[in-house]
Amino acid sequence: MDGPLIPFGSSSGHLQTAAVDSSTSPGQGNPLLKRLDPGLGARLMALGCHLVWATTWMEEANETVSPRIGLPRLPVVEWPDFRADEGPRGLHWKTRHLVEWADGRPFLWVDDEISAMDRLWVDASHPGPSLLHRVDPTKGLMNADFSTLTGWLCAAAPR
Repeated sequence: MDGPLIPFGSSSGHLQTAAVDSSTSPGQGNPLLKRLDPGLGARLMALGCHLVWATTWMEEANETVSPRIGLPRLPVVEWPDFRADEGPRGLHWKTRHLVEWADGRPFLWVDDEISAMDRLWVDASHPGPSLLHRVDPTKGLMNADFSTLTGWLCAAAPR
């Protein structure tokens, strides 16, 4: 969510973070919501794949973000309790659970925190095709990202 859909970049090119009151949920009072591109939902839907929210925003993504970008309610990945000892050093905390969620099916994961370790681990642990696509958090999803996603989807699941 933050990074791919809500870019952190400023006009100066420096990262900015949202100054959100800790007593509010992620969508309430988040000054970066104005950075959501209302056309992203249609572009994501046009990919033709089964979209899910894999974000710590959880159901708040459906309530706050989906209507702003034109997405329907989407399934939400439920995260297990975090355990720092799971997986090799450098593995993102989402990686193992997303592979379990995919359950052998082809999947693509778009995030701004994907690393080489995540790709190596998924290649070794997931029997189906996968694409772990890192988005520049200062820019968010761009045309080049959509080209990469579309190309992979066409190759992984020809229509």
